[in-house]
Amino acid sequence: MYNIFNPTTIKPTGWLRRQLEIQLAGLNGQLDRVWPDVRDSAWIGGDREGWERVPYWLDGFIPLAYMLDDKDAIARAERYIQAILARQQKDGWICPCSKEERAKYDVWSHFLIGKVIAQYCEFTGSIEAEESLYKSMRCLYRLLKKGEVKLFDWGKYRWFECFIPLQFLWERYHEDWILSLARKLKKEGIDYHDYIDTWKTPLNKWVLYTHIVNLVMMLKYEAVSCKLLGGKYKNDADKLWKILEKYNGTAVGSFTGDECLSGIGNNRGTELCSIAELMYSCELLYAITGDKIWADRLEKLAFNALPATISEDMWTHQYLQMVNQIACVRFPGRSFFRTNGSESHMFGLEPHFGCCTANFGQAWPKLIESLFIRDEDGIRLTSMLPAEAVTEVNGARVVVRMDTEYPFRLGCTYTVETDAPVTFTLKIRIPAWAKSASIDGKAVEGDCVIEKEWNGKESFTLTLTDTPHFVERPHNLHVVEYGPLVFSLPIETEYKMYEYERKGVERKFPYCDYEIYPKSEWRYGFANDTFTVTEKEGNDVPFSMSAPRVTVKANLSRVNWDYADGYNTVADKVPRSRNAIGDAEEIELIPYGCAKLRMTEMPIVKKK
Repeated sequence: MYNIFNPTTIKPTGWLRRQLEIQLAGLNGQLDRVWPDVRDSAWIGGDREGWERVPYWLDGFIPLAYMLDDKDAIARAERYIQAILARQQKDGWICPCSKEERAKYDVWSHFLIGKVIAQYCEFTGSIEAEESLYKSMRCLYRLLKKGEVKLFDWGKYRWFECFIPLQFLWERYHEDWILSLARKLKKEGIDYHDYIDTWKTPLNKWVLYTHIVNLVMMLKYEAVSCKLLGGKYKNDADKLWKILEKYNGTAVGSFTGDECLSGIGNNRGTELCSIAELMYSCELLYAITGDKIWADRLEKLAFNALPATISEDMWTHQYLQMVNQIACVRFPGRSFFRTNGSESHMFGLEPHFGCCTANFGQAWPKLIESLFIRDEDGIRLTSMLPAEAVTEVNGARVVVRMDTEYPFRLGCTYTVETDAPVTFTLKIRIPAWAKSASIDGKAVEGDCVIEKEWNGKESFTLTLTDTPHFVERPHNLHVVEYGPLVFSLPIETEYKMYEYERKGVERKFPYCDYEIYPKSEWRYGFANDTFTVTEKEGNDVPFSMSAPRVTVKANLSRVNWDYADGYNTVADKVPRSRNAIGDAEEIELIPYGCAKLRMTEMPIVKKK
């Protein structure tokens, strides 16, 4: 689907496999055992939530289980899928509501469970599940055509998400009703172009057309529509991205949304669901269009925004992250966030709302699924990450393996192994940040394209170069970047744990809630642009705060920087003064994704 390799042929290795192992041992891997909305969901015959949470969870848990080939996890995923299929109604309706309730049931979850079943079929080849998906989408088509169900609320704003399971069906059945359903959904769905002006100034109001998750999903609407229905691709995604970035962009490639668009501000929140879904949109956009800008954007999100907002053991997460985040402490009065509550930036089981609890698990597995892409003339590699894939090209068995510590190191050794001579093109994307690239010492201009006859086992090493450098941010602030990583001033932390029960949901270690208090100074600016990179061994946590695998030493000076007006745990978005207070200090910056408390956007200070 979408020219991506069959996911059963891809296996993570190295630090990337370790990241999935941590995820399986953490909240996403154990959610069906600890969280009532999944454990006792109406999707499997229980009495808890029967809408998006189980599908969201399965969307990450299924690929996680199969990529790790974990028998227990596979059995648990199978139990959920079989329970859902067993409850499908005779006419094909698959969601857990009665016939009388259908008209008021938001069919967004119908789209979502369709994505899940399609993915399950990719991993298992299940004919039973494929037939179930066929029947459920055929049922949706009939009901929409008769007017017995309509698009409203989330379904109306996420109509294009249904194109993913419909594409899966179209590639197997080529029946006209599939395209008719796609056209019907597109006609009833929202046209986001009607709301662009509302993205430019924060509304301080919760509305669906500035909802951050809707908008990051929306970016792929044209690509998936053209893939299924045809038509000229105009690259709307890039135009819409640039508008969102200009008025709501962050230093780590995401957009502010707490929970709706929140403007330019390094102390505004970004919802975790939006990170996971924006990564998925970038993955599909790169796979469909081949435009490398989407892979560059994907990497920035995956290596910075994603790990920063999930605890190292992956048992807790934030609903909202902040680029300059000096504390994760509940606000005693009015929330600082525009449309989210006072606990949204705490780390916990379900801070503010449970959608991210269910949904964040898709991010790492789907990134891995997107690494290998089939082109007409060969294989395209999205990102150099430790993984391998096995495929067939013109009758020959082909294994492509990447051995690398990227993004912590700026190089990769590629191995191609075939069981017979075969000619194909291997395309390796060179990231936009790279100042130079070479293969075994020979310079490469542009992307690396190797067209040849491959025979037996061949290896070569790609080396990229970069130097730490400033990237300018709004309000005359700067961040330090090196390779695909953004670097932050880490703030020493003190955790305060909370175990309690609320609305029948227990928070108990390790899935309890935490406030994080700062224990070191944060009021700094850059004294100069002199930086030193140090590569380190790290530990068994890829994005570890205590043992980062790469650091950048920088010279920083204290500045006069106040709290945001009315709050003593939020830094104002700019300092009161850019004059240095005291002498410059050499301080080690660490990757943004490693730092739970951090200052990232800082000024260049004026000397004493």
